[in-house]
Amino acid sequence: MEDPVNSEDKPFFDDPNAALREIAQNPAAYAHYLADFHRVVLDMAARLEVLQRETRVHCRGTRVEGDKMGQAFLRSFPVEKSLTDVIKHLKGVTSGLEKSAHKRHAHDEKVKEVKKQRKEKALLKERQKNAQLPPAAQNAGQQGVRNPNMGYGGPTSIYNLDRRESA
Repeated sequence: MEDPVNSEDKPFFDDPNAALREIAQNPAAYAHYLADFHRVVLDMAARLEVLQRETRVHCRGTRVEGDKMGQAFLRSFPVEKSLTDVIKHLKGVTSGLEKSAHKRHAHDEKVKEVKKQRKEKALLKERQKNAQLPPAAQNAGQQGVRNPNMGYGGPTSIYNLDRRESA
């Protein structure tokens, strides 16, 4: 029996996530796809803002006989608040979509930079590995041998301070 998941000859449309998989792999397609959602969400937010204004006008204008000052407002407040919350969340969604597209692009840039850094590091390591080390210079100021011109420019340690000539 043939495995339906690993079948090579199955049509593209049988896998509902194949298109999204392709979009996720390409940062330009990702940004374009999110831009489509962004336009839809902005359009929804604009329409809901108009609806919110019209609802506010209607609900605040609906008065019942015997209402005191502000009672119509108090009745309309929950309806207005719910639409205000929805619009606020939609604005959060739009900023999140924008941020996601930027972060996806930044991810690809960082991957390229890491590849470049690793390549440079490997080249540097290779150069250091292949570089010929110069032979160590003979130290004229070895122990037991005194340099007659040992002044302030010569290497000193705390162990030979007593042998140092004063100025």
